[in-house]
Amino acid sequence: MILRVNLSTKKVVAERLNKMDLENFIGGRGIAAKILWDEVKHVDPLSESNKLIIAAGPYNGLRTPSGGKLVVAAKSPLTGGYGDGNIGTMASVHLRKAGYMALVVEGASEKPVYIYIDNENVSILSAEGLWGLSTFETERKLKDVHGNNVGVLSIGPAGENLVKYAVIISQDGRAGGRPGIGAVMGSKKLKAVVIRGTGDVQVRDVEAFKKYTTDVYKMIPTLPAYDFWMRQGTLATLEWANKNKALPVRNFGQVKFEYARTVDGYSMEAMKVTKRGCPNCNMICGNVVLDMEGKESELDYENVGMLGPNMGMPFLNKVAVLNRLADEYGIDTISLGAVMGFIMEASEKGYVKGAPKFGDYDNTIELVRKIAYRDGELANILADGVKEASEKLNLQHLAMHVKGLEVSAYNCYIYPAMALAYGTSAIGAHHKEAWVIAWEIGSTPLEEATTSEYVMTYTPEKARKVVEQQRIRGGLFEMLTACRLPWVELGVDLEWYAKILSAITGEQYTLDRLYEAADRVYSLIRCYWIREYRGKWNRHMDYPPQRWFENDINGMKLERDKYDLLLSEYYKLRGWDSNGVPTPETLGRQKLDFAIEELGDIIR
Repeated sequence: MILRVNLSTKKVVAERLNKMDLENFIGGRGIAAKILWDEVKHVDPLSESNKLIIAAGPYNGLRTPSGGKLVVAAKSPLTGGYGDGNIGTMASVHLRKAGYMALVVEGASEKPVYIYIDNENVSILSAEGLWGLSTFETERKLKDVHGNNVGVLSIGPAGENLVKYAVIISQDGRAGGRPGIGAVMGSKKLKAVVIRGTGDVQVRDVEAFKKYTTDVYKMIPTLPAYDFWMRQGTLATLEWANKNKALPVRNFGQVKFEYARTVDGYSMEAMKVTKRGCPNCNMICGNVVLDMEGKESELDYENVGMLGPNMGMPFLNKVAVLNRLADEYGIDTISLGAVMGFIMEASEKGYVKGAPKFGDYDNTIELVRKIAYRDGELANILADGVKEASEKLNLQHLAMHVKGLEVSAYNCYIYPAMALAYGTSAIGAHHKEAWVIAWEIGSTPLEEATTSEYVMTYTPEKARKVVEQQRIRGGLFEMLTACRLPWVELGVDLEWYAKILSAITGEQYTLDRLYEAADRVYSLIRCYWIREYRGKWNRHMDYPPQRWFENDINGMKLERDKYDLLLSEYYKLRGWDSNGVPTPETLGRQKLDFAIEELGDIIR
């Protein structure tokens, strides 16, 4: 079932999910992309015509391996194209247990409201007493009213003030929706969604489901990388990225951070006070430290990499304050670190006055607050993201983004495959869909890590690897909807995911069938971008930031002509033309004939 809530008319409708859509798009990102394609066309992302989609998948609401994710999607106010993100939250469990695969929020309220879903009973309630509160305060107050056994998704002041990289927050630090999905929620005057579900999610083959899931849960703690993972989680990446010249340092201008030891996984271990995880996870990654103000802050590599080294900010207790404030305000930590790195470099070089320089903690704290509230001219410019800010300040050469979405924490002067992954991500520069840099570097031990000739090659194999990872990370896991970390960090065999899905649905799923669905979703999302850009689309939309081509690190940088050949190879593998537009033959084969008709001459 899909639950539709119209905040303009106050109408609430539950409708059956189209069986063919469920078969072709599985769930999560697939369902969200199909709804946006069908229903959100040529609209202002911050108008009431945009729709907020909160989509679950077949893995949610069940005891599936790390199956506690939820996809939040809308047309992006940051990029103007397709936008989504996933968030680990109890709301994923409750949404499915309430009987829904997706919630579609339409229209906009005149006054602040929140949606309360209690199984089949749905209410639109006043949030005027919550408006202006942080996400942490909002969730606590809502749980005081509705009890702890609910899932809560909320926005903070950044979403309310339409900061274009505002996110949705749950459980004091779980965040999703980097391309401004929190701003879409704010534009609808929707402060929060509270969900309580008590039903059962149907499983077709109960015995097989129990066996497969039990086997995987028992396997995970026995895998070789498990113990170190439980100690450092994703923050182990910081040391690895620093040694392999992949760390973003001072607005991606450098690749090694002289204070790396003060912000790495070992520093976190010494400060850690507890751990948090998503529902149904037995390899939890949320390492919580006490920050410089004595408050809890949940850390991972991406937020530390962007708020620490990329801003020239040493000492983890200071970085942790910035991270916590971003979560309380409801600002994406990755984009915030990119925006701050951008303006810090501009300040260092004398292009702007009154902005903090690298490592300036006190003034950074104040500017982050101002961005959340759009307080002042500079903060208001920065609240629109690094692309728009760089255009207004005529500093495009300092801006690190793809299609308007800020680059996450991997520096790619010498990593063509990862640059291609950023260039072709479905939402803009994000690592989540193809963390190909680990494969590109290889498994060289840290103490022996060197820049090999292989890293700087532009072979067709690199394009193939990006497509392969997008099928898995941005396809399979985003449709199920489940966390990719058991597979990528511990090596859980992907075959388990197809077996478990088969047991849930009663249909025979193979990895090939899931990959076909993933390719279908990628082509549909690409068609969405092309349609919304109204003829302005071209292959240069799939280029990484110019800094990686124009600057160099020890004489090394990306080569534009070779990247261009790599991009062409990627298009060939995808069945897209020389501008990155899916061909009619490809769309027909992928059961996307409706896109051929709507795009018309663009794809002919």
